[in-house]
Amino acid sequence: MNDMPAAEKTAAAQAPAPGGFRVETRDAGVLVVTLCRPARLNALTQAMKRDLIELMTAAQMDDAVRVVVFTGEGKAFCSGDDLGGYSNDKPASVPAISGGHGTPIGTAQALRIYSQALNLAVRNLDKITIAAINGPAIQTGLSLALSCDFRIGSSQARLGSATLRFALLPDEGGHALLVQHLGLAGALDFMLRKRIVGAQEALALGLLTEVTTPEDLMPRTLALAGEMANGPQVAMRMLKRSIYNAAESSFVQALDDIAVRTAVTDHHPDARDGARSFAEKRAPRFNAWLETPLKS
Repeated sequence: MNDMPAAEKTAAAQAPAPGGFRVETRDAGVLVVTLCRPARLNALTQAMKRDLIELMTAAQMDDAVRVVVFTGEGKAFCSGDDLGGYSNDKPASVPAISGGHGTPIGTAQALRIYSQALNLAVRNLDKITIAAINGPAIQTGLSLALSCDFRIGSSQARLGSATLRFALLPDEGGHALLVQHLGLAGALDFMLRKRIVGAQEALALGLLTEVTTPEDLMPRTLALAGEMANGPQVAMRMLKRSIYNAAESSFVQALDDIAVRTAVTDHHPDARDGARSFAEKRAPRFNAWLETPLKS
């Protein structure tokens, strides 16, 4: 598959270069976000969080983006927050604002605006998200990974919350994400015992989708990203949202939700071509609307 033409390079990838991560567009609209502070084990700062939130906003509104991949440079995926320089830098994509944390209410506000908002921005993306976990994913690094739809881990990956090691809480939302993935009893065991698990145990717990060798991590991740990018985008995004809604809804609410979404997808050109392709014994041709988008 050839690279996208220059005119179709994603607007998200053309945004001002932020500090702490780089953005690349791969084939079929796969946006790869690489955390690149290897000397700090890719620890996050407030400025990085604001730039990542803005990037997710751009990716959501950019039809050229179909899949977003997160990974880390060097030995770590993301070791958590950079406690030594958390608020030293300024964001590149938006104006600098108060960092908070100076008062109790300031701490609550900062958590909602920075740390929690990043996980919400990733989880709220309609596009498919994949975390390629090349090494330790700790605290906010773990939450970023758990906010994604898929998590492929290198055999060198290590996952943990471990905030209690510093008498801190998983205030970015890691507790809720772990309850979703491990259930109540599993989340209590994982967090209260300050567990940091290797790749195979994380796979057994359901925190990872699959485990690969370090050499195969990005090829396997990009293969999955390509599979997702070439699927019927409208139906996939509707189904993704319905699945997440179902996790927090009653059965009746989940039925209502998917019925409304089906009223859209059943009448979409992708569904019509899917039915024709079955009758004609050929592969379906999805996403023509992305190749020739409707004019507003």
